Amino acid sequence: MGRVQNKVALVTGGASGIGLSAAQLLAKEGAKVVLADFNEAGAKEEAQKITEAGGEAKGIFLDAGDEASIREAVEFTVGQYGTITILYNNVGVTNLKKDLDVLNMDLDEWDRLMDVNLKSVLLGSRFAIPHMIEAGGGSIINTASMAGFAGDATRSAYGASKAGVVNLTRYIATQYGKDNIRCNAVAPGLILTPAARKNMPEQVLDIFSKYNALPYHGEADDIGYTVLFLASDESKFITGQTIQVEGGHYNTNPSIADFQAFMNQAGK
Repeated sequence: MGRVQNKVALVTGGASGIGLSAAQLLAKEGAKVVLADFNEAGAKEEAQKITEAGGEAKGIFLDAGDEASIREAVEFTVGQYGTITILYNNVGVTNLKKDLDVLNMDLDEWDRLMDVNLKSVLLGSRFAIPHMIEAGGGSIINTASMAGFAGDATRSAYGASKAGVVNLTRYIATQYGKDNIRCNAVAPGLILTPAARKNMPEQVLDIFSKYNALPYHGEADDIGYTVLFLASDESKFITGQTIQVEGGHYNTNPSIADFQAFMNQAGK
């Protein structure tokens, strides 16, 4: 207990999934937390649950595609708790129907994903950093994705936006490290959030299982605990890094599962 005692955190996309896990864990470990989400009712409901469990939290509306909304979220946090020392830029969107291959993608969708997935990280950091400097330092954590490290047949804009998050993380860390501000990212693989469990076909889960190094899928808390570590002073000498939390899915030669199957069959 107390790993982030007396720190003040703003968690974007905090009403569900990975963001909610991070908010709950930060509050449990002593931080005052603002959950900001497009789903305002959900953010307020989850903040109330955190409060009832003995933590301190508020829920507010956030449109991560709108500069004024991001500024207001930071200002609310500072106005409510006096400062901001942890910023978790977690909001991210994808659209499998419009974000396709390079020849066929919807260019308006490209712009939307760059705004929500990448520009929101820039703006959240831009508005929070002056308050962190005034507070004597802070920790910024960004949600990247393994899509930022590997090519795919689709989701070109999503992958490009998340690759941007990885490098923007390095830039922020470089530019503000002397102000005692750290900036790191987390790159999830497949994480079984409630939404993923509801929408992911069993056949797709089986495909991921085939290529994971570990015999199970990730849970929201696997990311939440990583965020908690990066927010705490336990990681005080880590900055500019992207921690890949993906069950070893990308560790090996991509053909190894098929090769092992071939070898097993040949041995019969």
